[in-house]
Amino acid sequence: MNQIAIGKFISKKRKEQNLTQEQLAERLGVSNKTISKWETGKCMPDYSVVRNLCEELGITVAELMDGENAEEKSVRAYDDEQIVDLLRRTQELEKQKNLLYGILLIVMGIALQALSYTFGGSNVKDFFSGLLLGISIAEMLVGVYVVGRSMVRR
Repeated sequence: MNQIAIGKFISKKRKEQNLTQEQLAERLGVSNKTISKWETGKCMPDYSVVRNLCEELGITVAELMDGENAEEKSVRAYDDEQIVDLLRRTQELEKQKNLLYGILLIVMGIALQALSYTFGGSNVKDFFSGLLLGISIAEMLVGVYVVGRSMVRR
């Protein structure tokens, strides 16, 4: 799945339909910035709008995922329903991966914080203890941010 090729294909098909990004966005219930992100390959359309996007552009889901028009006599191993289901599963796994990264950062931050308390007693040790404490707090904050972001996207 080549996001850039898919994005270029969306752009091409949108222009063939004489639609602006704003018009397509309005029909799909998304922002024109979202359409722009799809067309530049920065992100993929969410599985919940794929069917409507394909209807608006006059293409099949398979053509969208290939990033090109299907050959007349081409044979497909998967139907549109299966492709959308695979896309949904892929996107859900990506969200779960980000959630796990965030949790891992929080746990590592807690471990570093515990480690920072084992140092101390001299100026150098106090410096390293403070440094570890600062890193652990920053790591936990990043972890909370990542977890929060992945929870909001659900």
